[in-house]
Amino acid sequence: MVAGRGAVQTLTPAGFRHTPLAPGALVWFTPGTVHRLVDEGGLTIHVLMQNSGLPEAGDAVLTLPPHLLADPAAYRAAVALPPVRADGDESAMEAAARHRRDLAVEGFTALRRAAEAGDPEPLAAFHRAAAALVRPLAAAWRERWRTGAAAAAAATGAQLDALARGDARHLAAAGVRAEQPAERGRFGMCGRLDVYDCAMMVT
Repeated sequence: MVAGRGAVQTLTPAGFRHTPLAPGALVWFTPGTVHRLVDEGGLTIHVLMQNSGLPEAGDAVLTLPPHLLADPAAYRAAVALPPVRADGDESAMEAAARHRRDLAVEGFTALRRAAEAGDPEPLAAFHRAAAALVRPLAAAWRERWRTGAAAAAAATGAQLDALARGDARHLAAAGVRAEQPAERGRFGMCGRLDVYDCAMMVT
C-alpha cells in the first residue's frame, strides 16, 4: 500500500478475514482467494500480478450473484464496460463499473455470510462456477504465460546455467528500460489502474 487508509477482505476455505491496510503494508494471496478492497480514504496501492497479469485478462472472476455466474453470456454482459466515447466522456463507463461493483459486493456479502455461518458450500460452488466460466480461455492464457512469465523464468534458468559454467557473456547484454504506461486510469477490477506492457519486460 502506498497511501491512504483501507482494508482487504478475503474469503478462503479457512473463512473470512479482514486485513487493515496502512502505508507500507504488503498483502499476498494465492489463486482462489476471493478478495474485496475497502477504501476508507485515499487508498492507493500497487498491485503485482503473477503470470503476466492473467487476473486482469479475465482470470479473476467477480463474485456476482449465482444466477449470473451460471450463464456465461449473462456474466460477460454484467461485467462488460462500454467503450470510451470519442469526446472522452466516461460517465457511461463509470456507471457500468459501479453497477458491476455493486453486483460483486452483493455476491461477496452472501459468500461471507455463509462462511461466517460455517457453510463452505457457497464458496466451493463459486469456485466451480468460476472455473467453468474461464475454461474456454485457458489456451489463450497458456500462450500469455508461455511468452511472459515462463519465458522470463526460462531465461533466468539459462543465465544460472551459464554462471555455473563460468560463462558471463549474457552480462554484456545488460541494459536499462524505462516504460511509461500504455494506458492510464483505465477501469480495472478494483478501481482505476495504469497498464504496462509486460512483453517489454521479458528478455
